[in-house]
Amino acid sequence: MAMIDHPPLTDRQIQILRMLYKISNSTNVFTVKKTQGELARELSLTRQALNIHLRRLREESLIRTGRGFIDLTERALQTLGVGTSEAFVFLKIQPPQREHVYEKVRKLPSSKLFRVTGEIDLVAVVPQAQLDSFLESVSGIEGVSSTSSHVVISIIK
Repeated sequence: MAMIDHPPLTDRQIQILRMLYKISNSTNVFTVKKTQGELARELSLTRQALNIHLRRLREESLIRTGRGFIDLTERALQTLGVGTSEAFVFLKIQPPQREHVYEKVRKLPSSKLFRVTGEIDLVAVVPQAQLDSFLESVSGIEGVSSTSSHVVISIIK
């Protein structure tokens, strides 16, 4: 795909972006990147019926839609009873088992994985709604010697 050559941003535009960034709230966005045709087939609906439902969900501020995507809003997540906070899971791994553990943990529901130095070996960033499942799965992996989990209660910066 060719890059479109846009003129550089003006100083004012950079100033606006900086101000927006400073006053913005950090959020998790849950995005579906499927066509309405694909979704309709998966739900065994006509595309027209799906459109009626999506319109209502938009009117209720539960979703935002655009060409090729649907975002679930914070309100939708609350309606579903799903937390949007993240949890950090710290794992200590027995050194001879590291590669085996990394391979297994990569397959689990996490948004990010970090190899780190120090007292722990691996940090997994996990959606709070999937924390129990993640911990249950990790506890069954040979080579994981301990875990410690920490749920984010607020983002300070």
